[in-house]
Amino acid sequence: MMTMASFDHRDRGTDESAWQAANVVACGPPDPLELMEFSRLVVLAAHPDDETLMCGGLIAMAATQGMSVNVVVATDGEASHPGSPTHSPEDLAPLRRCECTSAVTRLAPQAHLRFLGLPDGKTAQNTDSMTAAVVEAVGDGSGCLLISTWRGDRHPDHHAAALAASTAAWRTDAVHLEAPLWFWHWASPSDLPMLSQDGGLFSLRLDEPARASKQAAITTHESQVRPLGPEPGNEALLNHGVLLHFSRVTETFIRTISGADSSLDDLHRQSRDPWSTRNSWYEARKRALTVAALPHRHTGTILEIGCSVGTLAAELADHCDRVIAADDSPAALAEARRTIQDPRVDFRQCRVPEQWPSDPGSTDGELHPDLVVLSETGYFLSPGRMRVLARRIRDSGAPVVLACHWRHPVVGWPLDATAVHTVLAETLDLPESLRITDRNVEIVMWSHPSYRGDGR
Repeated sequence: MMTMASFDHRDRGTDESAWQAANVVACGPPDPLELMEFSRLVVLAAHPDDETLMCGGLIAMAATQGMSVNVVVATDGEASHPGSPTHSPEDLAPLRRCECTSAVTRLAPQAHLRFLGLPDGKTAQNTDSMTAAVVEAVGDGSGCLLISTWRGDRHPDHHAAALAASTAAWRTDAVHLEAPLWFWHWASPSDLPMLSQDGGLFSLRLDEPARASKQAAITTHESQVRPLGPEPGNEALLNHGVLLHFSRVTETFIRTISGADSSLDDLHRQSRDPWSTRNSWYEARKRALTVAALPHRHTGTILEIGCSVGTLAAELADHCDRVIAADDSPAALAEARRTIQDPRVDFRQCRVPEQWPSDPGSTDGELHPDLVVLSETGYFLSPGRMRVLARRIRDSGAPVVLACHWRHPVVGWPLDATAVHTVLAETLDLPESLRITDRNVEIVMWSHPSYRGDGR
């Protein structure tokens, strides 16, 4: 788990008057957040009440403008009062869920609300669950605004939620913004440049109905804004000074610049053959069907996109002059090079579609293969990146494209075999020439008529 500077909510903190005197965003004028650019809003809150504090006004305005609203709450917030003599975590969890449900209903009556029930304070150990839930909520992220807590908020759950949302945004193409919450308590105006050092700063000016809805929603989180009782350990978590930070006429959001999703490389670092390509009957059968679907016994250059540890590339090499096997994972390629020393196979580290394998022998320096193989790779791209990949394959001039994908849901990713093959069918300037489908796998080939197999 990441180590970060701590703070105590019981400290006096920074007066709201100090932020107002500093004009809140003194580090530079923020860009206005234009809600008209979006049709959907998805919010990932680490705890019940985060959704209201960080973007309650945004939720209310989005609902008023007809946007669909989906709120995902990672934990039940059961650890908010660890010293309470009257309320155990088991008591607090259903109470906080009820409060959150009331708050979201006030902000957006038609919103969809989902509780993940992850352990409060331990979300860093459950980022995959959060990512999968957000991906499911977003789907194809075109026109979707995704809000999460801010990774720099000095709270481990806020940090983990931000990373999960960032990964989900990469996988879905949603626009991801992070919202500071505890920053207004532990920081001072001199810390304002922290908000914009990694990306853009955005501000949403709340209209009066949204502002009123937000304040009403805050009051529904009674276990946080009022004492649970007079006993020590039952104090209000959000005192008056903290709540003043969320009475502003604006809400502030940060667009953090983050790298691409590394989960597949991490998977290959954990296992030399994560898909069991060398001993799984499904994998062996799938490769046999893929090779059998090739239109000719031998061709020139085959490009395999997403080669993993190279098991399929090694078999394709028997049917061509050379295989260019591309993958973005250094760990996967290291294993492929360790186990396969076939001179006909050229392993390349290449992030497709942003990059494309080079070929010094071509006029433009890019590879123009005779056949492209996309095997169980397309659904590990976002919808937008998959569309770009389909265009790059089309523009490469490849006369044959062969796609093979598992037909079951891929948890944590928005696409499946049907979606991937539909994108290819709609983009390639080639007719479909073959389709093999069973319960587990679908193989589709598109090819120029002159490249179709003659059965000999």
